[in-house]
Amino acid sequence: LIAAKAKASGQPAAFIVRSEDTDVARSTREHEAAVLGDLEWLGLGWDEGPGVGGGKGPYRQSERLPLYRSIADHLLGEGKAYPCFCTQEELEGEKEAQVAAGAQQRYGGRWRDADPALVQAELDKGTPHVVRFRVPAGAKVVIDDVVRGIISWDAEATVGDFVLLRSSGVPVYNFCVACDDALMGVTTVVRAEEHLTNTLRQGLVLDALAVPRPAYAHCSLILGEDRQKLSKRHGATSCAQFREDGFLSDAMVNYLSLLGWSDGSDGEIFTREELVDAFDMSRVVSSGAVFDMDKLRWVNAQHLKRMPLPEVAEYVREQMVSRSIVTDGGESESSRRIASAATALAKQMMDTTVQPITNLQSVLDYQLQAAAGFGSLGAESEERKLIEEGHFHAVASGILAAYDAGRLPRPDEANVMAAFEDKGSKELIVEDNETGGGPYTYAPAYKVFMKELGKELGKKGKTLFHPARLAITGTMSGQDVTKQMSALSLCALPDSTLDFQSVVVVPLQARMEILRAFLDTIPEEHRQPAPTEAEVAAAAAAAASPSSSSAPAPPQQQQEGTGDYSAYEGPPFSSMDIRVGVIKKVWHHEDSDKLFCEEVDVGEDEPRSIASGLRPFFESDDLQDRKVLVLCNLKTRKLAGFPSHGMVLCAGNEDHTAVKFVAPPADAKVGERVAWGNGGEMEEPAAENKFAKKKMFEKIATELKTDAYGVASFLGKPLMTSAGPCISELQDASIS
Repeated sequence: LIAAKAKASGQPAAFIVRSEDTDVARSTREHEAAVLGDLEWLGLGWDEGPGVGGGKGPYRQSERLPLYRSIADHLLGEGKAYPCFCTQEELEGEKEAQVAAGAQQRYGGRWRDADPALVQAELDKGTPHVVRFRVPAGAKVVIDDVVRGIISWDAEATVGDFVLLRSSGVPVYNFCVACDDALMGVTTVVRAEEHLTNTLRQGLVLDALAVPRPAYAHCSLILGEDRQKLSKRHGATSCAQFREDGFLSDAMVNYLSLLGWSDGSDGEIFTREELVDAFDMSRVVSSGAVFDMDKLRWVNAQHLKRMPLPEVAEYVREQMVSRSIVTDGGESESSRRIASAATALAKQMMDTTVQPITNLQSVLDYQLQAAAGFGSLGAESEERKLIEEGHFHAVASGILAAYDAGRLPRPDEANVMAAFEDKGSKELIVEDNETGGGPYTYAPAYKVFMKELGKELGKKGKTLFHPARLAITGTMSGQDVTKQMSALSLCALPDSTLDFQSVVVVPLQARMEILRAFLDTIPEEHRQPAPTEAEVAAAAAAAASPSSSSAPAPPQQQQEGTGDYSAYEGPPFSSMDIRVGVIKKVWHHEDSDKLFCEEVDVGEDEPRSIASGLRPFFESDDLQDRKVLVLCNLKTRKLAGFPSHGMVLCAGNEDHTAVKFVAPPADAKVGERVAWGNGGEMEEPAAENKFAKKKMFEKIATELKTDAYGVASFLGKPLMTSAGPCISELQDASIS
């Protein structure tokens, strides 16, 4: 970043990569290639170094040994270094004596001022020796670290005369680094705080060579969530692993730049160009930064959302090849279409390029085949609870009957991508709640089928669509059913390049046979809905009345100016406290990709905190400063840990793939209570505890709808404010 920023401003600068490989036991060309490969993947191209060259090479320390030897000879000639003939045993004995005395452990200087004739005699005999640096008496090293400020060392007391060349002639790390910094004209060194102690030795060598020291910036270590040094026990620590796990290089650079630095704003998502422009070493902090994997995933997700879908699909295709999901190296049209379909399915939820693959594997499998009948379902599983409600058996039986009769719509193998592509532009659709294709393609045909099935069975909404989803896909949640089934058909085509040895695929025919066998295991008491308390009471009353067979029950009394209560048995509209509100602040929930957190002014002293599951349908800008209807007499409850006090009312279609706000008129007063029908005085709303305990809203919601014109209504009468009725863009929809 520093070099790029300097070059962008017209200053001469270069980013140099050196291979510091003099530690023969730990340095291999394979390790070097891995590091260089990581830098290339991150897009951190170097101006000088291995594979690139430059005017100050070679750039591997192992190839610069004659240079280090000549500099050591130069220092020997000036008396700034000297040969030391101490044996290892002598040095160990000296160290043990210092430890016993509680003294600083450093070389005692036995050969520092030895008789030159004695030194020459040892050299003539070929006695093994090292070359030591002669630390000047009283020497101090002071640096003004860009991150840590002024740091000083008493060199003589701290390190003593340190080794420059080992007895084998191989130079030590600090000597090599100092020589390279001098010969390559390095002006800026940014490195980890672990290297801070090395600066003392390097500074002494540079001073002895009469070369200016570079500017130093020692950044704090990256820590794990336990605030210990990041290591393999914390998970992936190599760039290659992050790449394999589906992270983008741009996102990695973005996130890593935030570890210990910020530009002073609230911004967290940067392009490379923005980082270069904003970066300044003066804003790097000295405290350790914690590596937060969840935050990295969030940053990666933001970068993915900004990318065109076809570009993301290319990354997904690469992952499919590396994971052997496809058999042809990913080059065929089949592999490209599978990658595109998988990406389109998962685009709204993905935070890595691996997620579309794992999601596709789930879509292609059929979870009901893993269940050995109804009895094997967990007592608290969502599937069991749904089946016990009594709607599943009838809906699934209806789907089976339609399949057997050839009436169940299926994707057209000649146009299997229709559900994923806009019918006009043929571009991939990003939104989960939108499907492609013309009026005679699979997606609209399926919707018509479901509407007809609902009429046949007398079911709608979640009593129809949730059982249908479980019957067809085998799961309770997921993307649009037509998109899932289109992906299944695509992968099962004769020319499919999917690797069926590594991916489980359960085609529609097999699913229907599994479903047929599964239905036989459902107990009789769960094959139809249990009667409601009201139905039981009505039946009991009818059985007890001698005239029940001939005289209908009288209708309930109607309220003046309101809708018809004669067939309605729930609480009155006035039990709800619906007010006009305005969203003053909105942000993304940190732990849920479905929730917005909002502060909503409903005419009280302080705004209410409300969480709403609207992120799959809206951007945050869609909510900011918007007038909405808020159900206010709900108890505060935590949604993913966020205390939510109220509910923003929206209109949704039958399968909950489309959601729109129920909007008050622009002139409606913030805080005013929404009336019903012709308005007039309304009773006080029910208290929060009573409203929740008696599940009043659940009963009222069955009659809260929008009409053919989008007007919000209850029992056919409009929801009114002082400025007029409340309206939604979604017609003939339910309100919740």
